Amino acid sequence: MACRRRAVVLARPRSLAVAGLGTVRVVDGAQGPRIAPGDRRQLGWVNFGLARIAGRATGGRPPHIFTTLGRHRGLFRRWLWFAAALMPGGKLPREETELLILRVAHNTGSEYEWAHHERLGRRAGLSDEEIARVREGPAAPGWTPRRAALLRSADELHADGRIGDALWAELRAELDEVRLIELCMLVGHYEMLAMTLNTLQVEPDLEARL
Repeated sequence: MACRRRAVVLARPRSLAVAGLGTVRVVDGAQGPRIAPGDRRQLGWVNFGLARIAGRATGGRPPHIFTTLGRHRGLFRRWLWFAAALMPGGKLPREETELLILRVAHNTGSEYEWAHHERLGRRAGLSDEEIARVREGPAAPGWTPRRAALLRSADELHADGRIGDALWAELRAELDEVRLIELCMLVGHYEMLAMTLNTLQVEPDLEARL
């Protein structure tokens, strides 16, 4: 048991300031990805093709999230359908979807998720100032009451695994039942994804570092 506790201490994450990415989580002793991105043989023709299409869409190489998760061939394709139903196919306004995902990335210390959705957030219409303010949290000056409530929902779900009654009442005044369901599913999905990316130590794509 003593050895096991020592291993946990050695792997404790720490935060660093990285130019262009803000504060990110780094795992002490991490030596590259735990599962390397797959090639065509490991991904299969379908997943390899999907990864290449995603790379062309962003003007770069196939994203590491695709070439890593794609090694689990059937699960990867089912995950893509589910993820696409939340983003970009969800009912919430796209800017607010990106705000929530960025807050999840901050809360979980996911460098990959933050870098990817920093770019997507800009495309959705978020300003650089708004993106930076996400790290300051829902109490930062400048948020509308609605957006502050959305950011608080990401924080409460992260900390408590549920949204409390007071905040739920605020959200019900802003969102219908369909969007309330989507809100919970969206935050939960990106929490799960961040845990996977952090654990597998998926490295940010080259374009995300520029």
